Amino acid sequence: MRLAPGIAVAVTALALTACSSGSNSSNESASTSTGAPSTSSAAPTTTPTQGDCAAMYLSQFTLRQKLAQLLTVGVTGEADAENVVKTEQIGGIFIGSWTDKAMLAQHQVDAVQKASRTPLMVTIDEEGGRVSRAKDLIGVAPPARSIPGSMSVDEFYTFSLDRAKKLKALGVTVDFAPDVDVSSQPDDSVIGDRSFSDNPDVVVDYAGAFIRAMNDAGVGSVMKHFPGHGSGSGDSHTGAVHTPPLDQLQGKDLVPFRKLVDSGAAVMVGHLDVPGLTDPDRPASISKEAMALLRQGTGYGAAPFEGVIFTDDLGGMAAITNRMTIEEAVEDALVAGADNALWITTDAVPKVLDRLEDAVKTGRLPGAQVDKSVMRMAKFKGSAPHC
Repeated sequence: MRLAPGIAVAVTALALTACSSGSNSSNESASTSTGAPSTSSAAPTTTPTQGDCAAMYLSQFTLRQKLAQLLTVGVTGEADAENVVKTEQIGGIFIGSWTDKAMLAQHQVDAVQKASRTPLMVTIDEEGGRVSRAKDLIGVAPPARSIPGSMSVDEFYTFSLDRAKKLKALGVTVDFAPDVDVSSQPDDSVIGDRSFSDNPDVVVDYAGAFIRAMNDAGVGSVMKHFPGHGSGSGDSHTGAVHTPPLDQLQGKDLVPFRKLVDSGAAVMVGHLDVPGLTDPDRPASISKEAMALLRQGTGYGAAPFEGVIFTDDLGGMAAITNRMTIEEAVEDALVAGADNALWITTDAVPKVLDRLEDAVKTGRLPGAQVDKSVMRMAKFKGSAPHC
């Protein structure tokens, strides 16, 4: 998988130390327990393996901090963001329509970054059209549906690269875009003009150009909404959404995910009930079967997906909130196989983490699975150790 370069500014000092010498505290403890001399000046006799490096990186976190790395939450402004980062070392913040734009316009995110021990994801919904949270700062972009008729793929790449560079200059590290849903529904429907086309190959061409632009600017991108919202029955903000059966998604809705699986983009899984894939009342965002379909790839003719899996918003969309609490939803999503749970407020973070700690300690959420997700997040953010 190709990863977007330069998403993070720096690797934490602790991770660098852990992977550059044999003198960190965890190594000294290991030496003592095996009877070997604990000599901090001794050079390591072997190059650390990838597994060793992962263990060293993970050792900087408590269990609660590891779990916090798997959460992205919406913030109202600098004080809210700084508080949740300082107190819980959350992995990411989300800049929504309700967020004080001084966070970006006045570079307040810089202070929030300094409160984080590892590079913090600063995420935003910036598709263009009616889903554009930074248009006042980087300019207006047309809705996706109008783009194939007005720009070539190369022109759209250039246009998107300029916007991606402007987002990065504001402190944004991840854009929850592009929308790769394939749809012919009316412009004002939940997907509608957010879709590039009802032709999956057109979607692939233009979404691929967008992802390349984000990669080249050093901003992470996120394809959405797996396994395809374009033919869904309604709006998951207001209630349950049912898609056509899985076999009917194969030749249309799943095509962009299949063809762009190794593009370097992460994937957002939607709150979609999919006959032939998800169990009743278990939408894709909390479904083990949906996560396995994406991760393994075999069920829809794709390569295995090695990147980050995000959920759609778990706290403000009735397709989830009508069914369960935020604590239940986050646990279910991570147990199902998501790497990062997204919701739009910070107030529930402590009780969510309390529940997740209990889930690990009681075996509902395997610790090894948590570690894998933390490492995927580190790679996506550019903070994983290189050794």
